[in-house]
Formats: sequence, structure tokens, C-alpha cells
Amino acid sequence: MGFTTGLLAGTTLTSLTLYLTLSLHTRNRLVQASLLRQQTAVLSNILDPQPPVPEPTTRIARAGLLETAKDRWNGELEREVRLVYNTDWRRVREGVEDRLAGVIGRLRAKGEEVKEEVKREV
Repeated sequence: MGFTTGLLAGTTLTSLTLYLTLSLHTRNRLVQASLLRQQTAVLSNILDPQPPVPEPTTRIARAGLLETAKDRWNGELEREVRLVYNTDWRRVREGVEDRLAGVIGRLRAKGEEVKEEVKREV
């Protein structure tokens, strides 16, 4: 191992050891500081308790024009979806078929009447 390699390895090892030691020391001091703050708060609350926090008051905020329009739109859309969901589509189809059958029957009857009139005129 050469001089340069040994010097770099020693410097790296020393720097790493120093960094890790300082990092550990800093973390320990931060933990100790937070523990001391917590203990101070507990002791001060025992000797001089804080007054209870008042309950938050309810705040009624008026919705804007845009929010009101959105709510109205969503309400109408919700009603339409419920209507479509609750519809008995089989009954609707049967009703349409019955009406169409009635219209076709009337058209045939009218066609027969027209046919009879044409035969009488000829």
C-alpha cells in the first residue's frame, strides 16, 4: 500500500468516524431536548393546569352561486337516475307494443275503409 492510498484510506476512515460520532451526538441531544420539553410541559400542567379548551363554535358558510347551481344540477341528475333505475322496462315495452298494435289496427281499418270506397266509386 502506497503513501497516497494509505493517506486517503486513513482520512476517509477518520472522517467517517467523526461524522458518525457527531451525527449520533446530535440525535441524542435532540431526543434529550424533546424529552425535557415534554417533562416540563407535564410538570407545569400538574402545578398550573391549563383551562379547558372551549368547544369549537359551528360555522355556517353560505354556498356561492356556483355551488348552489352544482347542487341543483346534482339533485336533478340524481332524480333522473333514480327514475331510470326504478322503471319497469318490460312494462314500458309492453305498453309501447300495445299502442303500436292499436295504431297499426286503426291504420288497417282505415285502409280497408279507403279500399271499400275506391271499390264503390269504380
